[in-house]
Amino acid sequence: MIDYPLKFYPILKDKIWGGSKLKTLLNKKTESDCLGESWEISSVEDNVSLVSNGVFSDKSLTDLIKVFKGDLLGLSVYQLFGDRFPLLVKFIDAKSDLSVQLHPNDQLAKKRHDSFGKAEMWHVVQADKESKLIIGFNQVVDRKMYEESLRKGTIISLLNFKKIKKGDSFFINTGTIHAIGAGVLIAEIQQTSDITYRVFDWNRRDVNGEERELHTDLALKAINYKTKDHRQLRYDELSSPSNIVSTEYFTTNYIHVNDKVIRSFDGVDSFKIYMCVGGKGTVIINLNEEQISLGETVLIPAICKEVVLEGNGMRLLEVYIDDALL
Repeated sequence: MIDYPLKFYPILKDKIWGGSKLKTLLNKKTESDCLGESWEISSVEDNVSLVSNGVFSDKSLTDLIKVFKGDLLGLSVYQLFGDRFPLLVKFIDAKSDLSVQLHPNDQLAKKRHDSFGKAEMWHVVQADKESKLIIGFNQVVDRKMYEESLRKGTIISLLNFKKIKKGDSFFINTGTIHAIGAGVLIAEIQQTSDITYRVFDWNRRDVNGEERELHTDLALKAINYKTKDHRQLRYDELSSPSNIVSTEYFTTNYIHVNDKVIRSFDGVDSFKIYMCVGGKGTVIINLNEEQISLGETVLIPAICKEVVLEGNGMRLLEVYIDDALL
């Protein structure tokens, strides 16, 4: 039986735009000062998470899914995704601007890469003063306008820059032009995919003096030109839990724990993920408990239908797949 909160060793990724916040604010163990991403739960090929606690310590997430199937993922989730975990969750630190990019939808990603698409959600954990995100265009754009802006080097004039603060959340649908700006630390929840089309990289060069590859042609048919997608997600920080977003890909709730919160999942046939975005506390299932603090993540097997959360000022993102929306 798999009946305790699972923790995983974070998979750490140095990036040209990375910084030190994952180390200094989220306590990730590294000597690097260009750490850009901490993959918390992943089944991406060659980047599969390993359990760090309990009786399944050092077992891979994929191996656990093969053994426990619906007990871990939920029957309906397992029937749809098989032995592949459907979500990738990570923390991202942008010391400098990320490239302007987008991700293909499920149909295009399947055709081109035999992969899922990549719809994602951002939750701002910390942001320096005047930090911004790029989300969508600032006007309705067609392909001709877009291609002309690339030729002239004026794409920045078409982009929607959004000033942000700690606690802001956004849903980034497939096809949406976007970028994380300098000084932003976010929690990201996304479909399991590592497919990114980079269209502009601020004319910077890598450590070898080379410009990074752009995916201009691949992006042309993947971009959502018509819709200005500025979807800042609204939720109530004073209410717990408070829904942030519900999609066919994932549901995310915000939970502010003062003392104790009991979550019942009798009607939910899915695993649950808790990402700690503030404070610290305890996650308890079937009398098995695990401490969690800012920057840590736990996975709750689907077979566990009640979760007890205890803490004083702990703030969590609760993530699962609602089979009613599949």
